[in-house]
Amino acid sequence: MSQASALEMVVGLEVHVQLGTASKLWCPCPAGAAARPANSAICPVCTGQPGALPVLNGRAVELAVTAALALGCEVRPRSVFSRKNYFYPDMPKGYQISQYDRPLAENGRLEVRLSEGTSRSVRIRRVHIEEDAGKLLHAVGSRELDHSRVDFNRCGAPLIEIVSEPELRSPEEAMEYLVQLKAILQYCGVSRCDMERGELRCDANVSVRPRGAQGLGTKVELKNLNSFRMVRDALAYESHRQTAALGEGEPIVQETRLWDAASGRTESMRSKEEAHDYRYFPEPDLPPLDLAPSRIEEARARLPELPAARKARFAADWGLSDYDAALLTSDKALAAYFEAVVARAGAASAKAAANWVASELLARLNAEGRSPEESPVAPDRLAELLGLVRDGTISGTIAKDVLSRMWADRASARDIVERLGLSQVLDEGRVGAWVEEALGENPKATADLKSGKEKAAAAIVGAVMKKSKGRANPALVHRLIKEKLR
Repeated sequence: MSQASALEMVVGLEVHVQLGTASKLWCPCPAGAAARPANSAICPVCTGQPGALPVLNGRAVELAVTAALALGCEVRPRSVFSRKNYFYPDMPKGYQISQYDRPLAENGRLEVRLSEGTSRSVRIRRVHIEEDAGKLLHAVGSRELDHSRVDFNRCGAPLIEIVSEPELRSPEEAMEYLVQLKAILQYCGVSRCDMERGELRCDANVSVRPRGAQGLGTKVELKNLNSFRMVRDALAYESHRQTAALGEGEPIVQETRLWDAASGRTESMRSKEEAHDYRYFPEPDLPPLDLAPSRIEEARARLPELPAARKARFAADWGLSDYDAALLTSDKALAAYFEAVVARAGAASAKAAANWVASELLARLNAEGRSPEESPVAPDRLAELLGLVRDGTISGTIAKDVLSRMWADRASARDIVERLGLSQVLDEGRVGAWVEEALGENPKATADLKSGKEKAAAAIVGAVMKKSKGRANPALVHRLIKEKLR
């Protein structure tokens, strides 16, 4: 057995999510201030001025409890805020207000989809509330600076940290965990989870150990993972690096490493701190957070339909495959768009709607960086297009061209079809003439068809479609080919 196959990867993720509140965690400053001029959304509280006292944002607590319940966690009736002491230029107080030994919630679970129809439950250790730090700027535009600037706008923004148990076993599992987690948080309205704005950030703890062993190997923390792809690529590299080092008899050092996307490598940043290095102690300026059981149950009752339930409903109601149902429910807005198409087109068109939304529509949205709410083609317009295909007015091939035109000028499908004369040709005389021409111009394919080689029909059909500019009815073309050969 090779060294690589004798070892297995062990991964735990720490995900920081910015809660969707209007103001910061301890003060009235705006929380979503990333796009504002540097240091324009700050006050004595979030910059840690002497004598300034924090006041807890009640909406942040509501969203944190919602997230914890959606992840199946047990919410503590009493949790405690603590000071996490460390000095860094973007933390003006010299400490971060977080939660340590008595977090908001513990013992949750998240189902991770492994393959078609299979999944595995990954335990969530804890969900706790904390404040964000500021941001260090090392460059302006594309120009590197010989000094660093500090923007405190993000200081005090409300976060939850979601910590998984070290139960992920591959880069792909870790990425799928993040996909599922993001969907749940978006469905609940907890956060937009916009990674480009830093609203969802991930640190990964990775080690390797002999396959089947119970103990953990030496842990390395990976930071600077700003996308799901980065998480996957960094974990793959780090697993290979640690496996190679152990194969050479080199020890793994417990440290924090940064992912360098340009070089495709992790680089050592600093030795990894332990909890006691932060000198945690209860925050003296904040009382314990007490939640009445009735308040927790009210939050549970307000939970929306979550992605797993919606996926099961899509599969049961409309016969969608596990893959299609998972894809369409991976984003709340995409699921809503699809449901709106089916509501207009009818349940009989659900599978066709799934194919069009998951392929044609989603490809265009992704290419332009748009969300489903920003689609130039509204759900009722796409439903109309599907109806034209279903009743034979246009072919599927023509429909794709019509969708492109709808995307560009926002006209309805029917208007485009009528204006450009794109309706399918059902006249047997016209289609029959095209078929005869195609048979005469493709003697080899015609001979193969006569000898029983059915696959040769594709060449004749393709020639007819070219002559008709895609307007000949495919079913009629196939029937007439068989009749003329007889």
